[in-house]
Amino acid sequence: MLLSLITFSPLLAIIVLAFIPKQQGGVIKQIGILGTLLPLIMSMMLFANFHYQQSGMQFAEHHDWISIPVGTDQAGQVFEFKIGYEMGVDGLSMPLIVLTAVIATLSAVASWSMKKRLKEYFILFNVLLIGMFGVFASQNLFQFFIFFELTLVPMFFLIGIWGYGEREKAANKFLIYNGVGSAIMLIAFLIIYLTIPGVDGNPTMNMSQLTEALTSPNNQMLAQLPESFKFGLFLALFIAFGIKLPIFPFHTWMLKVHVQAPPAIVMIHSGILLKMGAYGLLRMGIGFFPEQAYQFATWMAVLGVINILYGAVLAFVQKDMKMVMAYSSISHMGIVLLGFAAMNTIGFQGAIFQVVSHGFISALMFFLIGVIWERVGTSTISELGGMAKSMPFASGIFLTVAMASLGLPGMSGFISEFLAFLGLFGSMPVIAAIGALGIILTAVYLLRAVLKTTFGPTAERLKGAADAQPMEVIPMVILLGFILLIGIYPAVLADPLQQTLKTIVPIVTGIGG
Repeated sequence: MLLSLITFSPLLAIIVLAFIPKQQGGVIKQIGILGTLLPLIMSMMLFANFHYQQSGMQFAEHHDWISIPVGTDQAGQVFEFKIGYEMGVDGLSMPLIVLTAVIATLSAVASWSMKKRLKEYFILFNVLLIGMFGVFASQNLFQFFIFFELTLVPMFFLIGIWGYGEREKAANKFLIYNGVGSAIMLIAFLIIYLTIPGVDGNPTMNMSQLTEALTSPNNQMLAQLPESFKFGLFLALFIAFGIKLPIFPFHTWMLKVHVQAPPAIVMIHSGILLKMGAYGLLRMGIGFFPEQAYQFATWMAVLGVINILYGAVLAFVQKDMKMVMAYSSISHMGIVLLGFAAMNTIGFQGAIFQVVSHGFISALMFFLIGVIWERVGTSTISELGGMAKSMPFASGIFLTVAMASLGLPGMSGFISEFLAFLGLFGSMPVIAAIGALGIILTAVYLLRAVLKTTFGPTAERLKGAADAQPMEVIPMVILLGFILLIGIYPAVLADPLQQTLKTIVPIVTGIGG
């Protein structure tokens, strides 16, 4: 029941908010923030009670949900379309649930500066939270799709109503791109359900059963399917989740969102929602079709290098800090692709480290940008010089998280990049060497942006600007604490991953060998 409680606990905040008069803005904000603490506490309980040495799904839940008669055979036996309510976590999804809970709470704190339509804002915020938890906890394709779609609707309104100047264009672009990705994903899911039975011979949407059926060497029905058919399904899932990641050239929608959405929402978008693409790609793309993923690995690596270099070069020439970080996210998601393309334990581990690490780093970066925006009303780099004089604490955190993003040893960015590139050097050394140039470019564009912002003559807008306040210091310190924890003690993330990767890697390496 713990996973269901975590997933649906935001409903409590939604119900309470529904009965609070919209004029009581302060109470609404307090309920909005307190409502995120319950899933956060339960997520920490999930982490504390997770057994690292146990393989398979933990905290599993299964209940009959939907049963629709679709016909009868000659003997009069009724065929039913059945969908179960299935929850479970392993070493891959558990850290992402914790990541979601932490960033959601801190994003709610960052929403304290919101001024308009607070009741609607925090209700939509909590609906979004339900969708995100559900995506990482679901073990059923239909259920996964429902929760995945549940994240799109509140995000559309959170961008379109509370964003900046071109918020409606950003919201529409977000919905169109992600809607197309969802349509491709749904078609792939339906084809998998209709053509690939579970190990017991019956149709299933259970992810674990499908993974077992699709990777079993004794599955005669699977052997009869054309290779082009299976590769087409893998490619469909790769594109569907690649749009979410995002992979070049499906990235343009994300740039609009990162610039036009309010900082608190961008914290969630960059810190959590982009990671749903990486999660789906590993869980369902590579997990369901490891042979096809191995065949596509070189192209995956090439796309990863394009993401890294394209994002880094364009980040260097940006004049707005939001755009710098938007292109930086594209570049860093390329490292996730390189880790997957390695098709070995080290590479997969580096990719997941990068997913979690970038979640904390990007959330902190956009929180800082939001703090600056509140003071001066701009994120243009040329108008933010000398921030270190008026806002020394915020500037220090800003410089520190930039060091984490460029891969300074002792921080989460270093261990994630090191593992991803180490894994790829073992299988594709030339492509890995080219991709490693992105590490140098990352240092160049981040140091350029940070140094121009924090040092030099104090800009007029920043003269007299207040440094970080207590409500702002808390998220900064917590997020930085997680970044340092993963960098100094990577076993906190590596230990839960071990058993899960043991179920994926032997299949992939067996194909490769």
